[in-house]
Amino acid sequence: MNSNLAPGSKGHILIVDDKPDNVQLLSETLSAQGYKVRGVLSGAMALRVVRSVPDLILLDIMMPEMDGYEVCEALKASETTRDIPVIFLSALDDVAGKVKAFAVGGVDYITKPFQIEEVLVRVENHLTLRQLQKQLTEQNAQLQQEVRDRLLAEAKLQQAKEVAETANRAKSEFLAKMSHELRTPLNAILGFTQILNHDMCLDWKQRENLDIISRSGEHLLKLIDNILDLSKIEAGKILLSETNFNLDNLLNTLEEMLRLKATDKGLELCFERASDIPKYVKADGGKLRQVLINLLNNAIKFTDEGQVTLRVQNSEFGISPQLPNSLTPHSLKFEVEDTGPGITSDELETLFEAFVQNPRQSGFQEGTGLGLPISQQFVRLMGGELIVRSQVGEGTNFEFEIPIQLSETWEARSPNRHAIALEPGQPDYRILVVEDRVESRQLLLKLLQPLGFEVQTANNGVEAIALWESWKPHFIWMDVRMPKMDGYEATQQIRVREQARSLRSTQASAAPRVAIIALTAYAFESDRAAALSVGCDDFVTKPLQEKLILGKMAAHLGVRYIYNEEPMAISAQLTSSFPSRATLQSCLSSVPTEWRDLIHQAAIEADTEAIVRLTEQLEDASAPLAHALTIWANDFQFDKILDLIA
Repeated sequence: MNSNLAPGSKGHILIVDDKPDNVQLLSETLSAQGYKVRGVLSGAMALRVVRSVPDLILLDIMMPEMDGYEVCEALKASETTRDIPVIFLSALDDVAGKVKAFAVGGVDYITKPFQIEEVLVRVENHLTLRQLQKQLTEQNAQLQQEVRDRLLAEAKLQQAKEVAETANRAKSEFLAKMSHELRTPLNAILGFTQILNHDMCLDWKQRENLDIISRSGEHLLKLIDNILDLSKIEAGKILLSETNFNLDNLLNTLEEMLRLKATDKGLELCFERASDIPKYVKADGGKLRQVLINLLNNAIKFTDEGQVTLRVQNSEFGISPQLPNSLTPHSLKFEVEDTGPGITSDELETLFEAFVQNPRQSGFQEGTGLGLPISQQFVRLMGGELIVRSQVGEGTNFEFEIPIQLSETWEARSPNRHAIALEPGQPDYRILVVEDRVESRQLLLKLLQPLGFEVQTANNGVEAIALWESWKPHFIWMDVRMPKMDGYEATQQIRVREQARSLRSTQASAAPRVAIIALTAYAFESDRAAALSVGCDDFVTKPLQEKLILGKMAAHLGVRYIYNEEPMAISAQLTSSFPSRATLQSCLSSVPTEWRDLIHQAAIEADTEAIVRLTEQLEDASAPLAHALTIWANDFQFDKILDLIA
């Protein structure tokens, strides 16, 4: 209705009639009903006052100068007044007059003499209808605006999605490039470390240096893997890899691995296992192991006194039947508790955010800040939720429950041994190594030739195809990223030529299909899929591991090896022979004060090279001290040196 109406008015009505008595009667009647009424005596006057836009017009037909039909036509011709409902009043009762009234735009027709009750009902009905039409128009306009707003929002969302996808592609390309650039030199570092580890003539100092190289390389590889794991998690490309394994062995290994680290800090490491937890289970043992290592390492790192405890028990929500003959649903609960300083509420809010390091300890902390975010995602992937409870000054507790399956069997790990030769009575295996990097070619040569394999190398895919044609290798290690022709295209061409050769040959004379395994420093699942799609039989990610390399060849060629028990791991040797604090203090008491001052200053300045040079000045009687200081310096644990010297 008209927004200019007085409060309480039911509507604004214009009466147009050349008979003053009719105007007066209708005005008094409608005003008494709460309508705001105005009357005029001619059509021309009506057109002048109609600019106030009434809600309804009662219009007489038979008027001098301009009849009601003409007035209605003029009203309907104006955009301002065309929607005003017009009710005709007339003494004419013929059909033609009524038809013309509706034809020119009238909404109703009342015959004179009219009944007041009839007029009131028709006026109220049409005003109600107009009000509903107005509401419908407003709602339609509002709906159209909402549609426009939604289309605009969807357009912005699509634009943001495209920007995000572009950024994600750029991130993936960057991570893939960094993976390749970092893994490639690590392949040489860790690969040649494995080869040197077999040398039985190394003295303890050389093994110590070798261990430093190996641990530093493994640490760097772990940082790279953490970043790649996070990227894969974000992309939804991390999957469960469930196997049967010995849970007791996993826990024992973790306890042995971390006990020295805890003892070195003066902490008690406790592994509490319920007596009824299963021994053999089926789950993703690799992810479970990584989660527990992350949680226990953090607990040891941030705890200065007291103890760190791992508790393993059956979940109260899990099923605990007698061990059956088949896999059975079950649930295990893991808790890692420490007596450290605790975590504030502000720290808890960002605890599982990527690249955010816990500020509980001042100073530089190694790592990427990805351990807890990755652990949380791994636990969720395994079907649980990582929960943390902590109070400042009272320690911290991390816990999670995961479903597992019970099993009577487990997949044993290969014994701790290394191959030293090929078993007699096997073919003279020809192995082709296709690598554009000389250090990677040399690594595989030094791994394979001493065992008795015939090995040739190629720098790119073009050379690889030529050697495949002329030399007919049994097995190809194929790098996928090379100049001139990459490993993907080379593999495709070899497979196409094999198929063509097979069609030309009889079954008896057909050459066997060569086994091709892709080598790459790119560690994404898409790279694996690409390699398999072009015809590779398998896929290996750098850095290369000797056992994996030889295992793949055994799986695809049926190669059999002669093994020798592997020398005790370097880290285990150093762990077992690491001097006690009392021994170190005894050695320290016999060295000159000036030497101690120099070591102290070098530790303050974090000068690893100076510390190593100073340890070389020590006599044989102080070898344990030199041994400990060298390890700490190369591990950047200068705080331990300062604590010892103080």
